[in-house]
Amino acid sequence: MMNADAVMPAGLAWFIIGAFSLLWIWLGWWLGRKNDSLEDYMLAGRKVGMGFAVATAMATWVTSNTTMTAPQLAYQLGVWGMAGYSLGAVGLLLFAPLARRIRNMMPQGYTSGDFIRLRYGRTTWRVFLLISLFYSFGWLISLGMAGGLLINALAGIPYVYGMTVIVLICTLYTVFGGLRAVIGTDFVQTLLILVGIILLAVLVINEVGFEAIHSRLQEERPELLNLLLPASIMFLFNNLFFGVGEIFHSNVWWSRAFAFAPGVGFRAYLLAGLFWLPIPIVAGFIALAAPALGINVPSPDMVAPLVAGKLFGLTGAILVFVVVFAALASSLDSVLAATSDLIVKDIYKGHFRKAAGDAELRKAAVWIILGLGLFTWALSLPRLATLGSLLHFTGAFVASTIWPIAIGLLYRRGGGRLATLAMLAGTASGLYAYFAIGFYVAALVSAAVSMVIMLFAFACRTSFDWARLGENGEIKNGEIK
Repeated sequence: MMNADAVMPAGLAWFIIGAFSLLWIWLGWWLGRKNDSLEDYMLAGRKVGMGFAVATAMATWVTSNTTMTAPQLAYQLGVWGMAGYSLGAVGLLLFAPLARRIRNMMPQGYTSGDFIRLRYGRTTWRVFLLISLFYSFGWLISLGMAGGLLINALAGIPYVYGMTVIVLICTLYTVFGGLRAVIGTDFVQTLLILVGIILLAVLVINEVGFEAIHSRLQEERPELLNLLLPASIMFLFNNLFFGVGEIFHSNVWWSRAFAFAPGVGFRAYLLAGLFWLPIPIVAGFIALAAPALGINVPSPDMVAPLVAGKLFGLTGAILVFVVVFAALASSLDSVLAATSDLIVKDIYKGHFRKAAGDAELRKAAVWIILGLGLFTWALSLPRLATLGSLLHFTGAFVASTIWPIAIGLLYRRGGGRLATLAMLAGTASGLYAYFAIGFYVAALVSAAVSMVIMLFAFACRTSFDWARLGENGEIKNGEIK
């Protein structure tokens, strides 16, 4: 379907897509030349330094969901919508000390599944894998959808064409370079995102102004300025737990903890969280100008590119296009690589090919990334939901893993049965809340139920022996250092 309100010529859009696609693919190939082993391909040799570490953590978290869903939520839920989305930074900040502990505890680890299997056993490991893979697929689909929506909103190119090209390009350069390519391109993409978002916000303030935006909102949509709006307040806390759950459980962040050089993880995640914090607020603010500009918004997740295009014409459209395209690529490649690692190590090797060597796993990783790209494309075609609702549906799953992971990393108490129950009960209750109340409480309910169950861990008599992680960690005097 063509978009009649498009402000960018389709030919120009295809030129920008082609130029960046060639850049990303070339970088992926060039960086991938240094991959001599499975560890190089999956974890960039475990030697990622501070600059690249901060850039990849920040760029991966500045997804298309940040640049397009934050404006959507501001448009739907008002001030607390964009402020609540910014609380996603808390996940990065809280993961900082855990990343240091993970790196010291399991210096030869590959995935989040490695820890769950060793800490809680195989049953909990399999439940965790189902949750993690479901979330990863949801994230991949939301990224594919965002690419098609962006190109359709700005250039009028049919959704299917835009989505197909973006998924294809990210899949190709991830296949060529593995995590090295992902981290290398993330550095360039971070610069594009930061410059573009700041420039857009400054232009909106100068062209429209705070007073005009506030006045029109008071006249037409005063509920967006209501700080006591119940749905917005619930979303605020829901998104806090959702963001923490996303990061604590996802192999995207664990793989980076394993890939960062010793001593880098804590500072990298801390700085990335602080730098990321204001971005959803800035991006969301753009959407609040829509009523003042009299824009007809056919779908809430298209509000940001429509505002930029209406206000700044071709220049604004190009700016938004570049920012969201960079954000899409920086996240899609990361999720492809991390999900592939999880499938290769925990499913392919862990369940079917236990004797597989590194050479076989390296080949399997390539085919799995290609398969994930095809899967993402197929499920992005029908546009089953808006970006916000799709993303927060997975919140019921990931929030249930927060407490089993946090307690499992920091304390000896609590076993696999308790962790399994916490994940299953948290997910079930979160899904019930999603359908019975709304998407803005799913993660909140899931995390609360999971926490109550995991509190019984401190009453358990059994105590986990850290030495069982000795094959992946350094043990000194009975304690992991």
